[in-house]
Amino acid sequence: MSANQSPQTASQRAAWIATVVASTLVFIFLMAPILAIVPLSFSSSTYLTYPLPGLSLRWYEDFLGSARWMNSLKNSVIIGVASAMLSMVLGTLASLGLAQWKSKWKPLVLAVVLSPMVVPVVITAVGVYFFFAPLGLTGNYLGLILVHTALATPFVVITVSATLQSFDMTLARAAASLGAPPLLTFRKVILPLILPGLASGALFAFATSFDEVVTVLFLAGPEQRTLPREMFSGIRENISPTITAVAVVLTVISVCMLSTLEILRRRNERLKGNAE
Repeated sequence: MSANQSPQTASQRAAWIATVVASTLVFIFLMAPILAIVPLSFSSSTYLTYPLPGLSLRWYEDFLGSARWMNSLKNSVIIGVASAMLSMVLGTLASLGLAQWKSKWKPLVLAVVLSPMVVPVVITAVGVYFFFAPLGLTGNYLGLILVHTALATPFVVITVSATLQSFDMTLARAAASLGAPPLLTFRKVILPLILPGLASGALFAFATSFDEVVTVLFLAGPEQRTLPREMFSGIRENISPTITAVAVVLTVISVCMLSTLEILRRRNERLKGNAE
């Protein structure tokens, strides 16, 4: 018996080692571009070259002290926060409606709601441009916020719908039977339990808007230059090491957002455990 188990144990160990090695190589492959950019952001050279001639914070100073870069950062934050808030409202309403709707058309409606995640962004940008242009929604914040909301809402729908899968609707019906109006039932019963999923969706929505550049190229005017568009323009016109400093700042923001999502995920699991 033990003789038969030894080869199996050895093969399992070999498979585990191979998995670890392959995962490590994939991780290094994915992280290599980021790891290469970070040292360049501290270079004292005006060119993106290795080895570094020296260390300097001049590119971070150029980013933080530039009115052009700061204005683009402000635009990205304004549009990202506004679209994330709208996405939270629309995505939550859509998720609650789909969760309680029993119909053969539900998969089709869900596919339409999630279609902005599947349709290439350039097609969406062209279509939105021709739709918004006669309405005067190009070259202003409102048009960008609306299109970014359309792109970000599916992320809220997915995360909130996943949270509602484990939500006991009898709790809402019990609150209604005790005389609570729908708004109070949502605020006191439903919202606290779906809040982790809602917050995760809002973070994904903000990240989607903050990183979007294609729709901005089609719809934004001179006053709505966002950070990704400024980086895109800088790469096309003049490659400056300042772009590497911006990339590192965006990477740090992404890591913070992912850490927040992990904290929310663990909190959601604790809430599920307590409910069970």
